[in-house]
Amino acid sequence: MKKTLYLMRHGQTIFNERGKMQGWSDAPLTELGHNQAKVAKKYYEDNGITFDAAYSSTSERASDTLELITDMPYERRKGLKEMYFGLFEGENNKLNPIKSHYELFNDAFVQYGGEDMLNVQKRVTRELNDIMNQDVNNVLVVSHYVSILSFNNQWNDSIEVLRSGFTNCSILKYTFEDNKYDLQDVINHDYSNIK
Repeated sequence: MKKTLYLMRHGQTIFNERGKMQGWSDAPLTELGHNQAKVAKKYYEDNGITFDAAYSSTSERASDTLELITDMPYERRKGLKEMYFGLFEGENNKLNPIKSHYELFNDAFVQYGGEDMLNVQKRVTRELNDIMNQDVNNVLVVSHYVSILSFNNQWNDSIEVLRSGFTNCSILKYTFEDNKYDLQDVINHDYSNIK
């Protein structure tokens, strides 16, 4: 039986605003981040989308985003956390050893004590498979930029997702069947009217 997964990136944080790498470090949502989540909530409401279950990473920025979208009970899962950037945690993006999105899927952070990209992909996939193989049909998951893109990259070209404008609170909609994910849509919101 086909199920549906809405895999969403969290709202803008202070670290996003200041151009800092977050990883396992956390920062609160900005006012814009709150408003982005409200736009995403309106998207779900306008399209009559309801959820059987909701999950977020254990990072506050993800759970706060989810709580702005729904008041249903949800579960926080460590396997949905962002990639760990080692010595680059909390540092300015200008110091990032990855200089373009095309280099995103290499292992630049391992030598600095960070996570291997393939391990991130396996960790997130294992967590999502566990979630999607439960008795659920329509699921919301709030996670993070690199974690989402590394997961997606095994099923689709993540560079194409990035070209679409994958911003805070963007949503990747998948169908799920037999432990396989089929990307149906990339939902990017218009934030031009919010601050």
